[in-house]
Amino acid sequence: MSQSFQTLDHISTSAVERNRVLRNTYWLLALSMVPTVMGAWLGIATGITASLGGVMGLVVFLGGAFGFMFAIEKTKNSAAGVPVLLAFTFFMGLMLSRLLAMVLGFKNGSELIMTAFAGTAGVFVLMASLSTVIKRDLSGMGKWLMVGALVLMVGAIINVFVGSSTGMAVLSMMAVGIFSAFILYDLKRIIDGGETNYITATLGIYLSVFNVFQSLLSLLGLFGGERD
Repeated sequence: MSQSFQTLDHISTSAVERNRVLRNTYWLLALSMVPTVMGAWLGIATGITASLGGVMGLVVFLGGAFGFMFAIEKTKNSAAGVPVLLAFTFFMGLMLSRLLAMVLGFKNGSELIMTAFAGTAGVFVLMASLSTVIKRDLSGMGKWLMVGALVLMVGAIINVFVGSSTGMAVLSMMAVGIFSAFILYDLKRIIDGGETNYITATLGIYLSVFNVFQSLLSLLGLFGGERD
């Protein structure tokens, strides 16, 4: 009998811990949008990223992103973890400003940005809802999603040199699908107890949300941009 109570107590404790990680992840994800917006605003207002096109832009982005992700991994269990993550999201907003500035150059640029934002929010809500109702283990998706992300990265690097609008459209559509699935995968891992660090969890989900938004905005700019 005592063993049964211990088992129930362990299950209850595990559920509380999973809910705590999920709650903290949602809060930190919401907070991370503030420095993202600030970085994007600064980039647009100053034009600091306007010249970061082609290879130079790719080098700065990859160097900064991987540098920050390494720092986040090293500090995720310390008090510095959250500030480092928020600094990373500011950097990502700064990098996003170049695309935002290009889209704002369209007559309907503001409308396209709001549409991309609404689409991203819709994807997130859908994936979050699915993560709570799907009972099967999705851990097997991880390796396939990583392969997909690597294919996207290689394709994006190649397209920097090729400069194909068609290639960008194809990569953007693939990115929306792959990173939407990543949101579902990461949230399900938290719910199932596979991820116990909310900073790591937030980083993964933030990157997926960022890529879904960026890809939707690219598609809308390519196919829906109206010039004066």
